[in-house]
Amino acid sequence: MITWDEAKRLQNIAKHGVDFTIAQEVLSGVTVTREDTRASYGEPRYQTLGLYKGVVVMLVVHTPRQNIDHIISIRKADKHEQKYYWQNIR
Repeated sequence: MITWDEAKRLQNIAKHGVDFTIAQEVLSGVTVTREDTRASYGEPRYQTLGLYKGVVVMLVVHTPRQNIDHIISIRKADKHEQKYYWQNIR
């Protein structure tokens, strides 16, 4: 199960052309997750790389809230993130 802020979802669609509704599929597959420590967000934040439709590597930024993933953003992974995903899946 996932949650999100609806205003943030609409911003994400406008910015990245990707809807938060696909995040569950990405997070349910083979993933590579790392903690995002670039800034102090006030809560743990994670970047998870995974596949959408089995072929497109996506980056989901999320945080756990009451044992549920709260989606912050989702977009297609850039070439460096894609390489990291393919080198680190098991």
